[in-house]
Amino acid sequence: MKHLIAPSLLAADFSNLSSEVDMINKSEADWFHLDIMDGVFVPNISFGIPVLESIKDKCKKPMDVHLMIVDPDRYIKAFKNAGADIYNVHYEACTHLHRTVQSIHKEGMKAGVTLNPHTPVAQLEEIITDLDLVLLMSVNPGFGGQKFIENTYPKIERLKELILKKNSSALIEVDGGVDNTNARKLLDCGADVLVAGSYVFKSKNPVQTISLLKEI
Repeated sequence: MKHLIAPSLLAADFSNLSSEVDMINKSEADWFHLDIMDGVFVPNISFGIPVLESIKDKCKKPMDVHLMIVDPDRYIKAFKNAGADIYNVHYEACTHLHRTVQSIHKEGMKAGVTLNPHTPVAQLEEIITDLDLVLLMSVNPGFGGQKFIENTYPKIERLKELILKKNSSALIEVDGGVDNTNARKLLDCGADVLVAGSYVFKSKNPVQTISLLKEI
């Protein structure tokens, strides 16, 4: 499978959001990545359900929703109704993770689990076969534009080993500090999906930047 590119709208120009969405639609990007932050689980507040509802009919590609919030179980149905195709919760935020994953699948969405930089991939051993996606944070969650954490490379390799060992079909997604200097190595280690925010939206030609990431 050719790797996927998921531009993060957290870095988009929100005063011109409709045209930013159009740009992603016309590009070689595969998914829209949407970071939902509550100011509690992470020290920042981004956007929520009203923004998703306002763009869901404009988005021609799957909406990959990353919930950086406490108690994400409360909002599964609401985000489904707002257009989410992938519902990605943090391992650290879910007391009953298996139940959460079941609830996501029941609503017809793909289930993803995110690991913070300090959380070992071994924590997913008992649930990896139930997941469609694992997102590894390569920065500490909460803010865009942070420096990439180098330990992400061996962490991807350990996760890939676990996926193969358990015969899981879960994809590996990486988010944080992704650009043309590390994308090739991330893919070589086993990543399937690359999230890029600032690197795409702050570039002079975002469509070309996405194309370059896709061709790596």
